[in-house]
Amino acid sequence: MSARFHAVVLAGDRGPDDPVARHAGAACKALVPIAGQPMLLRVLDALAASTAVGGVTLIGPAREQLAACPALVKRIASGELAWLPPAPSPSQSALAGLASVPADTPVLLTTADHALLQAGWVDAFCVAAQATGKDAVVGLARHAMVQAAFPQSRRTALRFRGGAYCGCNLFAFLRPDGRRAPEFWRRIEQQRKKPHRLAAALGPGTLLAYLCGGLTLETGLGRLSRRVGARLGAVLLDDPRAAVDVDSVADFELVERLLNGAG
Repeated sequence: MSARFHAVVLAGDRGPDDPVARHAGAACKALVPIAGQPMLLRVLDALAASTAVGGVTLIGPAREQLAACPALVKRIASGELAWLPPAPSPSQSALAGLASVPADTPVLLTTADHALLQAGWVDAFCVAAQATGKDAVVGLARHAMVQAAFPQSRRTALRFRGGAYCGCNLFAFLRPDGRRAPEFWRRIEQQRKKPHRLAAALGPGTLLAYLCGGLTLETGLGRLSRRVGARLGAVLLDDPRAAVDVDSVADFELVERLLNGAG
C-alpha cells in the first residue's frame, strides 16, 4: 500500500427521533449499545485495528450528546481521534471531514452505524481501492449474496444490467479530484424531491437508462465520472455482512444477533 488512509466517520443523525435511538432510549443512534457496546465504538475499534488506517476524524455526534458516552469523550480528549460537529446533511459532513485532511492523503469514509465493520474488510477494501487507479471508489456487495445470507433483511439494491449491488458504507477518496464526489452528492441531496432537476443533475439519458435496466455498473460509473469530474470506481466485497448497517430496528436486532453469535 502506497500510503495509509485517514478515516472519516460520519456519526451525525436525527438524535432521539431516530427509530433506532428511540427503540434503545439512547441520545442518538451512533451511541446505541449493540451486544453491550455503542455501535460507534465498534466502528472506531475496527479502524484502530486496521493496518491501512493511520488516523481518524469523527464528524458528530453533537457536542451535547458526547457526555452520554464517557469512553468516547476520553478517546477524543486523549487525541486518539479528532472530532468535528456534524453538518446539516451527510454530504456536508463528508465535505467537512475531507476538508480537514491534507489533499494528498487518501481518505476512507465510513459511518457510525456500520456496527459489524471489521479491520480485515477495511484493509482489503483500501488495498483494492488503490489498485483501481481511480480517484474515488465505493465498496459494494452483490445483492444476491446478501439476500442469500439474510433473506429476512431488507437492503437497498442498485440494479444494473448484469447484476444488483448493495452499498457497504465504505468510500475511498484517493486523489484530490475524487473529493468532488461529495459535492455532487450534496447537489443530488438538494434535488431529490425535484425529479426534473434530479434528472438534469444525473443526466436524463443516464437516469432513463438506469430506470430501464440498461446500464451496466461499469457504464454507469463511467457516465457518473464525467458528471462529477473524477474517475470513479467500485470494489466488490465478498462478505455479505459488509452490506449490513443499522438503519432500522430490524437491522438493530439482526446485528445484535450476529454479534451475539445467534445469527
